[in-house]
Amino acid sequence: MFERLREDIQSVFHRDPAARNAFEVLTCYPGMHAIWLHRLSGWLWRNDLKWPARMVSNFGRWLTGIEIHPGAKVGRRFFIDHGMGIVIGETAEIGDDVTLYQGVTLGGTSWNKGKRHPTLESGVVVGAGAKVLGPFTVGAGAKVGSNAVVTKPVPAGATVVGIPGRIIVKSDDEAEAKRKAIAEKLGFDAYGVSEDMPDPVARAIGQLLDHLQAMDVRVEDMGKALKSLGGEYREKELPELRQEVFDCMKERCEADAARK
Repeated sequence: MFERLREDIQSVFHRDPAARNAFEVLTCYPGMHAIWLHRLSGWLWRNDLKWPARMVSNFGRWLTGIEIHPGAKVGRRFFIDHGMGIVIGETAEIGDDVTLYQGVTLGGTSWNKGKRHPTLESGVVVGAGAKVLGPFTVGAGAKVGSNAVVTKPVPAGATVVGIPGRIIVKSDDEAEAKRKAIAEKLGFDAYGVSEDMPDPVARAIGQLLDHLQAMDVRVEDMGKALKSLGGEYREKELPELRQEVFDCMKERCEADAARK
């Protein structure tokens, strides 16, 4: 028991830079309290003490704002960060080193008996407000974006964003480096997009930048070839890309994000 307790505390230090000491984690982290109470309610549930198990679970919800059904299966080093409003259903299964943020629902889409809640494999991270609904698997190391609604299986290592959830495939490092280089040249900034949470619109713009860069290279090569053959080739200056245009575009993006 004490080994699991120590493991839980260490998992908080690994994933929450605000944690200062073990006593603070023991006394001030409702996510940990909810997990410890679930272990008690789960033990009662497995020993056919259903009503006491539900009472312990209900007490945990009242105390922490986190509802975990006693029948849910939870792995080691499970971490709930700012867990108010989390709901985990009866047949949900959670692997090791999983992280959930506030407002997450691991729910079902059917009233039928049997498996009706999702399975989260090891290392999954589910962002604030996300809803994962149905008896499917979210693969190891996958990430579910904030406020996403996921109703289909997610491959291991993938990132899911949006409503309904869309799987994002990260591009390779070389293509990403080229894209950043041309974006800096044009002054474009994909506002509000982090490397861990890419956006479908930003991906489309990224593909356009890739194409634009390829066209630039092709035109330059054609000019060099014409010069080497002795042909007359006069390089014309390209239209100026004014910084204020991109500043205006960024302000519009910020305004749209604020309205959402």
